[in-house]
Amino acid sequence: MSSTETIRPVRIAVDIGGTFTDLQILDARHGIARAWKTPTTPEDPSIGLLRGVTEAAERFGFALSEVGLLLHGTTIATNAVLERKLARGVLLTTAGFEDVLEINRHVRRDIYGLAPDPFPTLIPRDRRLGVPERMRADGTAEIALDEAAIPALLDSIAALGADCVAVSLLHAYANPAHEQRLAAMLRAARPDLPVSLSSEISPEIREYERSSTTVLNALLVPVVKAYLDRLEARLGEGGFQPLVFLVQSNGGVCSLRMAAEQPARLLLSGPSGGALAAGRLAGLLSRPNLVAVDMGGTSFDVSVVQDGRVAVITQGEIDRLPVRLPMVEMRTIGAGGGSIAAVDAGGRLTVGPRSAGARPGPVSYGRGGTEPTVTDANLALGRLDPEFFLGGMMKLDMPATRAALEARVGGPLGLGVEQAAEGILTVTNASLGAAIRLSLFEKGLDPRDFCLLSFGGAGGLHATEVAAELGITEVAFPREPGTLSAYGILFSDLTQDIARSRVMRAEAASLPRILETLAALRAEADARLAQDGIAPERRRISIAADMRYHGQAFELLIPWGEIAAPDAEDIAALVEAFHATHRQRFSYANPGDPVEIVTLRAIATGLLDKPEPGDPPPVDRPARKGMRRVFESGAWRDIPVWDREAMAAADTIEGPAIVEEAFATHWITRGWTARLGAAGTLMARRETP
Repeated sequence: MSSTETIRPVRIAVDIGGTFTDLQILDARHGIARAWKTPTTPEDPSIGLLRGVTEAAERFGFALSEVGLLLHGTTIATNAVLERKLARGVLLTTAGFEDVLEINRHVRRDIYGLAPDPFPTLIPRDRRLGVPERMRADGTAEIALDEAAIPALLDSIAALGADCVAVSLLHAYANPAHEQRLAAMLRAARPDLPVSLSSEISPEIREYERSSTTVLNALLVPVVKAYLDRLEARLGEGGFQPLVFLVQSNGGVCSLRMAAEQPARLLLSGPSGGALAAGRLAGLLSRPNLVAVDMGGTSFDVSVVQDGRVAVITQGEIDRLPVRLPMVEMRTIGAGGGSIAAVDAGGRLTVGPRSAGARPGPVSYGRGGTEPTVTDANLALGRLDPEFFLGGMMKLDMPATRAALEARVGGPLGLGVEQAAEGILTVTNASLGAAIRLSLFEKGLDPRDFCLLSFGGAGGLHATEVAAELGITEVAFPREPGTLSAYGILFSDLTQDIARSRVMRAEAASLPRILETLAALRAEADARLAQDGIAPERRRISIAADMRYHGQAFELLIPWGEIAAPDAEDIAALVEAFHATHRQRFSYANPGDPVEIVTLRAIATGLLDKPEPGDPPPVDRPARKGMRRVFESGAWRDIPVWDREAMAAADTIEGPAIVEEAFATHWITRGWTARLGAAGTLMARRETP
């Protein structure tokens, strides 16, 4: 893949969120990354994307024809699942296993509930068809595929009006021959019908998780393809014809071809960009332990960087549906600037997870919203400037905000507007703190050992208060935090994950099987990178293993580096790394117990050109903007307001104070001190007693 910088020097990263579409633009001619925001267009996110690119081109002085690369994070797959706007699908599985989606894992989240909420099943029973065949766990065929039964299956698929087909046959991870033959017959008879194979989507053990992932992928194919078709149709407008990559849940990007075939890999597309940025900043700031929090308009995402590495898990979940694919480890709750505050029938103040979204948005946006939100509470307390929201691009309606807070929260609770707004922020901060605490405690980590990295359009207004509640004494506010997820996407590499489930003891006796599996994984990884046009010198292939103690029902992912031909010492080192990880995660290890390798993984990375951005030119204006009346510590006070873009290294901010920049506002709590640090990051610290 050759560089296009000299011909088309502009690279754009886009993160489409529930409220705003965020862009980061890097022009190789001057090496400065610029940020831009525009409202999301939920009816068709590609409209907001193209509008944002056009606005940025006008603002920063480049032509659309000069954009060579578009890196695109999207929530189209996530929203389709959450809103159940999915295609009509059919599941083909081994005869006798048609009920695997309902059997699932027999997990009851509410163990005392007399009428538990059943787990969702995306394909009903009448659209799950059995295929006469049976593959054993060792990859040998017990019952050959009955090809004579396929015409009847095709008739049933047509009669059911299927838009797509998911194929998940028993033990296809061990031998995909039956799935591949079945798919060939389906595609020959119905070339218009998308077919997803479990042996291609998630070739791993555990029938329920593999089937669930394959079903999700199949149902998303028509949805994502329709979006990509609309996007491609607009790419020619005004000479805008970049090379497009989509962001995956694992933090890497993939081609449009891969995104269209395996859209389940996009389920955490947008949020993973923030984790990527956190990993990059951990090195720039010399802070190997970061807890990164992204608070936007709709959600609050927590990811952890430990020892400079972003955590990746091999199985996640969306709306209680398991997804067995590698993804950045992240916890998300419904808490953002647009989260709605209300008083329930019992007189309890609640905040979220309902969100005002982009339309109508908070009351202060003046777009018809009537329910007060977290953004409205911050505005009512003076922490937001109604004349400088989004750098002055949007004016906020203070009178309507105060009226809504009084009517919806203050009145029912017998509180003044200021006390109602403070109550909303107290509830919100408690929820944010709980999400962070759980993300760290479940890994056996102490919040006091971490620096809090705050970003997202709303994060800066809550970070220091949440950090203080957790005992964290340092908060990092990166430059242009409102678009940091897009910034992380800007430096993505092309990544593909390939897995092979091969259950075996982690010992020298298993070396022949390990070597055979690794050779196959590396060969496939190399072939995929070549297919994507990555030159050999820009390919990296690293290995990881899912491991467990014999008898355990879960595994831990253990990195193994770029190893190609391990020996007995390498196996011993891998086992020791597993013991250490198990001890750190669960506070104990059993070095004397046998350890198993369940799945071997290859992470194939194609390195994309990444010009290093320079610092923006200094702004020639005073760093102190003046004073503003803010409700703080129970009274209205005059609080200093600072201009982030005009600050110099010698400037020191003593809280309470407000720091403003184009797309974010930061609240520096009393007792905190802030100064500029590496990479233009604003570092806030609290002295411990």
